[in-house]
Amino acid sequence: MVSVIVFIIILSILVLVHELGHFIAAKKNGVLVEEFGFGLPPRMFGKKIGETIYSINWLPFGGFVKVLGEEQHELQKNFPKELTDRTFYHKNNFQKILILTAGVIANFVLGWMVISIILTQGVPIATNDIIIDSVVNSSPAQIAGIKPGDIARQIIINGKIINLTNVDHFISVVKKYRGQPIEIALKRKETNLTVHVIPRVNPPKEQGALGVSLSQFVIKKYTWYQAPFYSLIESAKITAIIVRELTKTLWTLALFRKPDVDVAGPVGIAKLTSQAVKVGPIAVLQLLGILSLNLAVINIIPFPALDGGRVAFVIYEAVTRKKVRPKIEQKLNLLGFAILITLIILVTVHDLLKIFIK
Repeated sequence: MVSVIVFIIILSILVLVHELGHFIAAKKNGVLVEEFGFGLPPRMFGKKIGETIYSINWLPFGGFVKVLGEEQHELQKNFPKELTDRTFYHKNNFQKILILTAGVIANFVLGWMVISIILTQGVPIATNDIIIDSVVNSSPAQIAGIKPGDIARQIIINGKIINLTNVDHFISVVKKYRGQPIEIALKRKETNLTVHVIPRVNPPKEQGALGVSLSQFVIKKYTWYQAPFYSLIESAKITAIIVRELTKTLWTLALFRKPDVDVAGPVGIAKLTSQAVKVGPIAVLQLLGILSLNLAVINIIPFPALDGGRVAFVIYEAVTRKKVRPKIEQKLNLLGFAILITLIILVTVHDLLKIFIK
């Protein structure tokens, strides 16, 4: 039940932030916003506040902001002068592109902000050090005086020094010399020390010969003023990965081949949310940040019905100085919308089949 609530909250945040971007940009550029909708029509509920209808719609896939004069068929209407100045098509190309891309920008900003919060809480950073994470009570390691936070550098056997390279190397050396006295060279803060220990031949289940857990990661916390900068770098890296994988997936689908990675729909995302909830709040925030960046990338694709598709029409008109015929744009957007809905349904069915048919 908690996972369902978290999933709904994540979906709501993503949609509302995206549409809020369009809404604010339209308002700032003097365009009349007729409706701010959560979900897609048909309408379930709507209330007019000021000059805008705020609605909740039956199809929970996305949302929309309807601005005056955005639809091509509205070009034929004769608006009063005071309304004409507030129509979308009356604005210059820069303003149009700003309004159309504002949702994408809002999702990028959300992803950046969420990752900033995560960085202030601490993130694992890979290191070459072999770190003792924990020590089991009454284990050979505890008896020898090994403590959490110690860094293992070397193992010494009969005067022979073995320089440790990684966790697997450490484990393999210890296993090799089970039941024999060995020395482990450690670094504890600024102090170097050596401990004597005999690895167990038959240790309790899931304890290991020494009774320690190892890691090659340290937790790094960023200050509130460092986090935004490093978050920008991380957001750029994540976005680059999303673009690369999305490009590969689309190209593979275009060749009618199965993609190397699974494409997750609403059900798949709900499953990911459930897994994140089990891990903890930071994992939920990570999912929210990645999904927000993913939504931004997908929406900027120049495909009809997406923000990127509408931007492509504006750029085409700006470059060619020719207006796209209203009926052509309308039909392309309807076709694009139909394809997107079909893909969502197919991916959802695929996700359900994976759950119920093992």
